This record gives sequence, C-alpha cells and structure tokens, in this order.
Amino acid sequence: MRPVPNSLHDEVASRLREQIFGGALPPGSFLDEAALCERLEISRTPLREALKVLVAEGLLRHEPRRGCFVAEVTERDLDEIFPVIALLEGRAAHEATQKASSADVAALETLHQRLLQCASEGRIPDYYVTNHAIHEAFITLADNRWLAQVIGDLRKILRLARLQQLHAPGRLQQSLAEHLAVFAALKAGDSAAAEDAMRTHLLRQRDALRDVARNQQSRLTP
Repeated sequence: MRPVPNSLHDEVASRLREQIFGGALPPGSFLDEAALCERLEISRTPLREALKVLVAEGLLRHEPRRGCFVAEVTERDLDEIFPVIALLEGRAAHEATQKASSADVAALETLHQRLLQCASEGRIPDYYVTNHAIHEAFITLADNRWLAQVIGDLRKILRLARLQQLHAPGRLQQSLAEHLAVFAALKAGDSAAAEDAMRTHLLRQRDALRDVARNQQSRLTP
C-alpha cells in the first residue's frame, strides 16, 4: 500500500531518517513503535505511515510479526550499488556539461578551489562536505528529475554504511585529481569525457573502500 499523504508522517519520517543517518538508530536496531510514539508524542497511525516511507526507501526492513529494523548494508550491497550509481552520476555529469552556463562554471570553480584547499590542508571532514556539494551541483545542473530521484535513493542507502573511503592511503589526493578531471572536461564542453571521468571517480571510491576494509580487518586479525 502507498503511504497516505500527510505532513505529520512526512515530518516523522524526516526525524527518523536523520536519527538513522546520525547513528542514533544504528544498522540492525529494532524500532520499538510504542517507545517511538511516546518519545515523538504521536499516535501509531502517522508513525506507521512514516515507517512505510522508510521501508520503501530501503532504510528500514520490515519483518512480518516482528516489526521494523534499520537496514544493514553489506559488502555485496556496495558491490552492486556502486556500478549503478557510477553510471547514473556519470550520466548526470554528461547532461550537466551540456547545460552548464558560464555562471555555473564559475560557481563550480569556487567549489573546486575550496576542495583543493581542504585537500592541501588535510581537512577531511570539510573535504567531504565540499565533495557532496560538488556532486549535488552536477546533479542540479543536469536538470533531470529522474536521475536526481534515483541517485538520491541510492545515496540514502550508501549513507547507512557510514563510508570513510578518504582514509585509504593516498585516496584524498586521488579523489581530488578525479574531481579536477571531471571539472576540466565540463569546462572543455566534453560531455563524454565528463561522463567517463565521473564514472571512474565513483568506481574508484568502491576500490578505496575495499582497501579500508582490508586494512581494518588486518588490524583485527592477530
């Protein structure tokens, strides 16, 4: 069944979504409906409509007769998601390159200068913020609501994994070089090159995450 349009259940879904992304509701955790209703001061109806939304987004899984749990992202999930989002964001870069105005290029120039500064100073949290802003800028410039919708849905799933690919050795500078390659293609008006560079950027993120996972595992193994 489709959730019934209701501003209250949308608000509840938004609050739960942020708790999931913020770690207050970690992967695998059970959502106690009675406790949530009491804490959020709402009835069961808007809560259950909100849970339907989050299940549809893939952030929760529903188990019959047990209830809802925060979804857990596996290595297999990452292996399957990254090639798909690489194709989609590559296409977004392609369309953005075709539609970008001189003002858009100037705005992207500012963002890439900020990215360069964050990388040179090793400010990884700020780099993540600017990196996200750049990806959003390309999606906005593409002006394709279907691309934006599907990329947004997949990004929500990736946020569950709390990925830290920039901690892989050498990844920060590699990521910067990849971004600059995408931007150079956009400035040159080469939509095919921009698409290819963005797709490569996303796939290398997955490679870097494998390196991080291997390094973590090696530290845990005596």
